[in-house]
Amino acid sequence: MTQSIRWLQDEIAGRMLQKLDIVKLEAKDVLLIPDFPGAHAPFLTKRFPGIRFHCAPESELSSFELYKLRLTRFWNSKMKSTAVVSLNDYMKTGRINLPSNSVDLVVSVLLIQNLADPKQFLKECWRVLKEGGLLTLSYLGPDTAKELKSESLAQQLQIENLPSPWDMHDMGDALLGERFSDPVMDMEFLKLNYDSDALLLSDAKALNLLALNEKNQAQLPQLPSKLTLEVVYGHAWALGKHLAKPQDHVAYVDPNQIGRKTSSDSA
Repeated sequence: MTQSIRWLQDEIAGRMLQKLDIVKLEAKDVLLIPDFPGAHAPFLTKRFPGIRFHCAPESELSSFELYKLRLTRFWNSKMKSTAVVSLNDYMKTGRINLPSNSVDLVVSVLLIQNLADPKQFLKECWRVLKEGGLLTLSYLGPDTAKELKSESLAQQLQIENLPSPWDMHDMGDALLGERFSDPVMDMEFLKLNYDSDALLLSDAKALNLLALNEKNQAQLPQLPSKLTLEVVYGHAWALGKHLAKPQDHVAYVDPNQIGRKTSSDSA
């Protein structure tokens, strides 16, 4: 994701966080992955007074932008120490550099469609969330940019398939498969209208939908005047983290977790 599409990130983040209005959650630590300059952090500081931010800044940020973002998050956290997570390291290792059971809320905006293994991301979110924590996410679904996938255009454009073209049912199933509870999924189509091919190409490249360079860009056919984005939203809870450990589809329960029946229980 590049800065030319910053307005879209901000818009989607705002829509995601509005959905939290009906969610009962007390959050003290939040992980923003990815994190970027926008209105999402001020919204969260208002919703959860005293919150502390742990951020995974976008890799495209310059050194100055990164310094400014870290300083802003330190200020947002009321000058409490915060962790900075390397998004590049996660892409290489598949591990979020935070301790297990360390955050109450994970907010992920428009990231999952670019991950080769979304299930590993869900595993890591489960690991770093505390008992009773919440994961809220958004990503681009498989019908994104369908205008560019027509037979006539597809033969001439270098269309980049999303690494993870999951629809909301795929994500709901995956959340349950990774032990999250009560997943709630939602989807909407956003229509982006363009006055010029250059603007459409800029956004398509920023969204990793096209692979273009100056040479092949000069040979492009007539392009559509709009792009459709399928935006999938979801949230799910990390509940019962210590009740059972699944292995090979069998749940193994620690004996200490089994309650002893007393006479009063049977009465």
